[in-house]
Amino acid sequence: MKITVLMENTAREGLCSEHGLSVHIDYEGHSILLDAGSSGKFAENARALGVDLSQVEMAVLSHGHYDHADGLRQFFRENDHAPVWLRPEAGEEYFGMSSGTPKFIGIHRELWREQAGRFRTAEGLTRLLPGVWLVPRTRERAEFASRERYLMRKVGPDRFVPDDFAHEQSLVLESERGLILFNSCSHGGIVNIVDSVLAQLPGRRVWAVWGGLHMHNPGANDLNCPPEYVLSVADELDRLGVAEVYTGHCTGQRAFQLLQSRLGDRVRALTGGLTVEY
Repeated sequence: MKITVLMENTAREGLCSEHGLSVHIDYEGHSILLDAGSSGKFAENARALGVDLSQVEMAVLSHGHYDHADGLRQFFRENDHAPVWLRPEAGEEYFGMSSGTPKFIGIHRELWREQAGRFRTAEGLTRLLPGVWLVPRTRERAEFASRERYLMRKVGPDRFVPDDFAHEQSLVLESERGLILFNSCSHGGIVNIVDSVLAQLPGRRVWAVWGGLHMHNPGANDLNCPPEYVLSVADELDRLGVAEVYTGHCTGQRAFQLLQSRLGDRVRALTGGLTVEY
């Protein structure tokens, strides 16, 4: 298995970066794309990194937010066949309220309408290929729930309710070391997500977690949660047996430092151009 980060908030020299995430996975000869960033720039990085998007067999959308979905416009130009797997709720209307007024952050409606034939819905635990799974969140320990306060779902002309992140899913791949879990933003709380994977794929160990942990706040202290919450997440991931955490995008530098204070170099930074083999 070879994992290549095509897009992230940061990038190695010579590559593009943006607020978004996209990862390519070569798994047992199968080409899989997870997310496509917030523009078509991930495709430029793919070419520079030797990833042929026209050969991707299937794509997975981690959740229904623009910074993971908008780059699909370019993906559909370069690939005319691969289905994009998502949760049934991913096409609903999602908004951010951090500025005090609603800002649309979902999958843009024209993309949803024009490419409807390329989307496939996954309900419950779904096996895409031998060793490749889509896993919804089914466990909810309140102490490890998301601390995000500003993400909403629109349910009427002027009515918004807190997003329950039912549109989020994990891409999980089996390896000799254990399960490799990708959840691009971990809106449901990474501990709850790992719990859910272990419950639905019993008898396994989650070896590695890849993705953002949504602990970042653009404000002065860089955290959307108490430091104690970050440390408790690190301790619980350790207890659950997670050996590696590759994180970035929406985690934030302060949270990254706190995680490293508990887990040391088991916590590693995502960046565009990063490649890892298992």
